[in-house]
Amino acid sequence: MTKPWLKHYQDGVAEEINPESYASIPSLLEESFKKFASKPSFHCMGKTLTYGEIDHLSKKFASYLQNDLGLQKGDRVAIMMPNILQYPVALFGILRAGMVCVNVNPLYTARELEHQLTDSQSKVIIIFENSASVLAEVVKNTPIEHVLVTQIGDMLKFPKSLLVNFVIKHVKKMVPSWDLPGAKSFLEALDKGDESKYKRPEIINSDLAFLQYTGGTTGVSKGAELTHRNIVANLCQAGEWISPVVEEGKEIIITPLPLYHIFSLTANCFTFSKIGALNVLITNPRDIPGFVKELKKWNFTALTGVNTLFNGLLNNEDFKTVDFSHLKLTLGGGMAVQRAVAERWKEVTKTPLIEAYGLTETSPAACINPMDLKDYNGMIGLPVSSTDACIKDDDGNTLNAGEVGEICIKGPQVMKGYWGRPEETAKVMTTDGYFKTGDIGVMNEEGFFKIVDRKKDMILVSGFNVYPNEVEEIIVTHPKVFECAAVGVPNEKSGEVVKLFVVKNDQSLTEEELMAFCKENLTGYKRPKFIEFRDELPKSNVGKILRKDLRGQ
Repeated sequence: MTKPWLKHYQDGVAEEINPESYASIPSLLEESFKKFASKPSFHCMGKTLTYGEIDHLSKKFASYLQNDLGLQKGDRVAIMMPNILQYPVALFGILRAGMVCVNVNPLYTARELEHQLTDSQSKVIIIFENSASVLAEVVKNTPIEHVLVTQIGDMLKFPKSLLVNFVIKHVKKMVPSWDLPGAKSFLEALDKGDESKYKRPEIINSDLAFLQYTGGTTGVSKGAELTHRNIVANLCQAGEWISPVVEEGKEIIITPLPLYHIFSLTANCFTFSKIGALNVLITNPRDIPGFVKELKKWNFTALTGVNTLFNGLLNNEDFKTVDFSHLKLTLGGGMAVQRAVAERWKEVTKTPLIEAYGLTETSPAACINPMDLKDYNGMIGLPVSSTDACIKDDDGNTLNAGEVGEICIKGPQVMKGYWGRPEETAKVMTTDGYFKTGDIGVMNEEGFFKIVDRKKDMILVSGFNVYPNEVEEIIVTHPKVFECAAVGVPNEKSGEVVKLFVVKNDQSLTEEELMAFCKENLTGYKRPKFIEFRDELPKSNVGKILRKDLRGQ
């Protein structure tokens, strides 16, 4: 089989893909539903749904959105849940109804949730009950018209469904009390959805499929507009790249990263659904012993994750007893893969840990290492098919191999723009059509790219972007804070964590008080792990706080 990256060594360009090979994501999905109808598609906590069942359930949900809720093509529908079977059913239903999916992190605070729902103008939210109390705080301030609530165990087999829901709610007490007048059950929606009334809308590849939110240097979370063409192109690119090592209808991929994250969404959910694979959903990957126990149940062939997850698995003694004889693809992304982790991974599993690179704005794959890579090379790989990547300087000039500058990406997977923010879009797009990633890197003579540093002050915590401005803007609202600065400091577990430097406005302010304030207003990965009080912060001659000086200290 021809390897799609071979042309990199001939003329610097990968083989082309056709981003118009499918008119839309539903067109691609429906092909898989028909082709692999009897094969397993998604598994979670002991329950498996076939492609035929996913087809049936997602069509019922699409009908419910169209006919019972009266939504129109292009309306935004939010999903706020972890990796459970309800997620693909809701996701595929939204897309088949011609609507736009807005993925929401279920760990968001009320402030973060309110911003995303309001900014996207979402009309409906499907939310798992553990997060319902957060929505209840702000729902009146948002455009949300309909709330569909689901419990984690709702789609499991009876009586396990009842047992799981009871334990989570009454034993572990993981569900805070909530009050959302008019809220309906997601299962009720599926029951009411009439498949015969579903009308397949005309969806063209330029139509919006996702508003995928990402942070920004201004601290404002922005919705990247990802079209059907963007996603179809990227999964065709990724599919072409992995084609030498996968077989249709025979793969089992472990999916621990949340499907609301662009990496898992495209790489696992869509790319592997296209080839009829089984996605094994891991609801709580932080429970490493439980995760390892699940791994032992499967002859899994593929696994995606971030460096911290791989490191956590390797530090579990029981992980070494897992059967890796069927594993042929381990893909790391979301954050830099560390050499020590990659080398230990190969030692334990006998398979290489392949690093890939992408961003929300590139749907996400932009560069991937060759599938026949034997050992960790410290690179993020080669540009995927139909993608141009280059290094540019601050003046927009393209640099030569070996010269350091900003990594820029051009291809059919690059977003349409930032939702409702043309000025922000203009800042990241060059006149010749490249997306400026904000990552500083270098390209070698063979065309492989390597990240050197980040251009902005972004902090990367376990694969999630944390923007200092957002953290600082919240902290300074505390009445006892005069000014502050947030920087990233190295951390063995998560790559980086947030450290906060604070100048007090009231000397009675304590670290405990400020930590409690952060817990109330920031998602866990955005909260500072260290706070240092200072009499003053280093500043430039125009009064700008110099974060680089603080990092240096």
